[in-house]
Amino acid sequence: MPVFAAEVKFTMKKRNFIRLFERKKSYIESRLQRDYIKNGVATIFCRITSYNDIVTPYSVKGHEVTDLEFIEYLIGAAKVIPDEHPLVLNIVEDCLSEEERQTIRNVIHDDLAYNFGMVEHEEHRKWKIFLYTIVGLILAGILLVLTETWNNIPREFFFLLFCFMGDGVFEYVFFTGHELRQERRLAGRLASIKIIFSKTYEPPDYDEQDLDKLYTELAQDNQNP
Repeated sequence: MPVFAAEVKFTMKKRNFIRLFERKKSYIESRLQRDYIKNGVATIFCRITSYNDIVTPYSVKGHEVTDLEFIEYLIGAAKVIPDEHPLVLNIVEDCLSEEERQTIRNVIHDDLAYNFGMVEHEEHRKWKIFLYTIVGLILAGILLVLTETWNNIPREFFFLLFCFMGDGVFEYVFFTGHELRQERRLAGRLASIKIIFSKTYEPPDYDEQDLDKLYTELAQDNQNP
């Protein structure tokens, strides 16, 4: 190695990139306010060039299905928006007939409502498992206490059972239950999303009258699913 190159190598400053990245600040709040939230309402924009950008071409008339990539786009956008903001989907297009617009409204609402039902079902299933686990934990604890005076009964099995049940209860209380509630709220918000169409992109602007109308529509939808 040349002497000059060696000198440069050893005189270079040591840089702590890890600490630099740890000090990096998030600007998600300003991004949300800039791109999504206006007067308390979160608007998700979606530009399409054809009917099949939303309705998969593999479905048949009367049994339409939403394109999976489109659903993933909605979920990804809605996840970063705080729960207290209602969702509006603004589809920017100049290629749809009125019949196609109504079909898109129906298929999006139907598929998101179906997804909400599946999330509710999974939450209920996990809740039942949690209750059974609590019962198992109590029984294992009782057996563990009783076997303390039984010389011929190995207590290791009941100890392992007690630890297993306790781990399941801990996991649900501090992790799984919270995640399921978040997933259910997100699915419920998406199932209640308001869909509008526009010819060109315009920044959202909602006055008090718009907010009252939106709240009334959401309340009616939730009362009459």
